[in-house]
Amino acid sequence: MPALKRTHYTAEIVWLGAVMTDVRDALIAPARDMLELTFDGVEGAFHAGLTRPACMRVKSQYPKGTSIKNERQLSIVSQEELDQIAAKMGVDAVDPARLGATMVIKGIADFSHVPPSSRLQAPSGATVTVDMENRPCLFPAKSLMVDHGDSAKGFKPAAKDRRGVTAWVAAEGRVVVGDVLTLHIPDQPEWAP
Repeated sequence: MPALKRTHYTAEIVWLGAVMTDVRDALIAPARDMLELTFDGVEGAFHAGLTRPACMRVKSQYPKGTSIKNERQLSIVSQEELDQIAAKMGVDAVDPARLGATMVIKGIADFSHVPPSSRLQAPSGATVTVDMENRPCLFPAKSLMVDHGDSAKGFKPAAKDRRGVTAWVAAEGRVVVGDVLTLHIPDQPEWAP
């Protein structure tokens, strides 16, 4: 029996980008028409690499700076949740480039809460593994101030439970704006301790 089951859920890639520097106040991921995904992530991107230094998000497991598996190669958000964030902030739209997003998809409801270890598979065979829900932080809010002024201060509370997921590349390949991704989820019962 397979450990992952294909679902009927699909999502269209509506935007791609990559953060190429570590200038947090000027956080920007220029838009692209396609990305080559490798086991390192997106070549040259700030979050590329098989490993990364541990940060405050994993401080209860590892001392800061410990070399760990890089499960944060990609940041994937849904258009539906971006629209909800914008509405909560009282703005027309939130630019995914200013969130440091790698991919924006459309078509999977409550995307930020898909099960960890789920896979999104492109027609090319490129596959990404969802690590977990991404937590809102202040860096996007600083970048969003360029577009929205003081309204950007509302990003963090508006993005709670809507920030998308972090992911890593499980199978290499090309993804293109317009590709339809298929969701595969772990074939296991929900945890109920």
